[in-house]
Amino acid sequence: MAFIDYYKILGVDKNATEKDIKAAYRKLARKFHPDLNPNDTEANKKFQQINEANEVLSDPEKRKKYDKYGENWQHGEEHEQYARQQQQRGQQYSGFGGGQGQGFESFEGFGDGGDFSDFFQQMFGGSGGGGRSRAQAKYRGQDFNAELHLGFREAAETHKQTLTVNGKQIRITIPAGVENGQTIKIAGHGGPGSNGGPAGDLYIAFVIANDPNFKRTGADLYANVKLDLYTAVLGGEITVDTLTGKVKLKVAPGTQNGTKVKLKGKGFPVYKKPDQFGDLYLTYDVQIPTNLTDKQKELFTQLAES
Repeated sequence: MAFIDYYKILGVDKNATEKDIKAAYRKLARKFHPDLNPNDTEANKKFQQINEANEVLSDPEKRKKYDKYGENWQHGEEHEQYARQQQQRGQQYSGFGGGQGQGFESFEGFGDGGDFSDFFQQMFGGSGGGGRSRAQAKYRGQDFNAELHLGFREAAETHKQTLTVNGKQIRITIPAGVENGQTIKIAGHGGPGSNGGPAGDLYIAFVIANDPNFKRTGADLYANVKLDLYTAVLGGEITVDTLTGKVKLKVAPGTQNGTKVKLKGKGFPVYKKPDQFGDLYLTYDVQIPTNLTDKQKELFTQLAES
């Protein structure tokens, strides 16, 4: 496998901060996202490389290993530990062989004149030095991370989407009520395992767009409603927007600015509970009339004096 320079993929240097890496990833992910490049094979490949690079460099532990071991970062520590064990074992064998003081390289089973690297190669699938072949260790594939951007109202409906991951298309069902920043796992859709090991998993983080009319907290929604002064004073009926359409609402006489009203069940769907919904909380913003005519000012004066 050719070495992939994750820093080069994201366009950052090796001293980049976590903030720099995150910013670079977001910029490139938006540019090469499959939804924006549906028929562009190169863009899809680039998108996968970007996610792979972010998976490693955004994790401090993985990044530390990558900086130390390069392309072998996933198994570098295991190889080092194994090497130390074999070196210790070689020292224990030293002196065997009929009291001749023979060293590690002449011990039976490691090949005539074979050195340590030959043995190490045998243990991981090589056949140098005439030694016995050994079973290769199985390693789990790398996990992938990706972002999926949804509109505010898209997140309120259960729907299907097709994603391109590692050159393959997978179709997933997104339950209504997913939250901004929520992550779901799709097992077996990460990087392939090595030597027959299992594939990694795909982790999808949702990015939910804001809505100009509603603010969301969990399954509850919040909105401001403009209320004219006359309706606030005298009472009446108004029409307000909800997530599922318009509803009529009665306003009590003498309603004060900042009054809150709860519309039960008119909020966001509860995640994976299709029959449950949050509430919608409305706050009245009483509008003071401007640009009054002289007659209107006179009427307000009379009202104030009364």
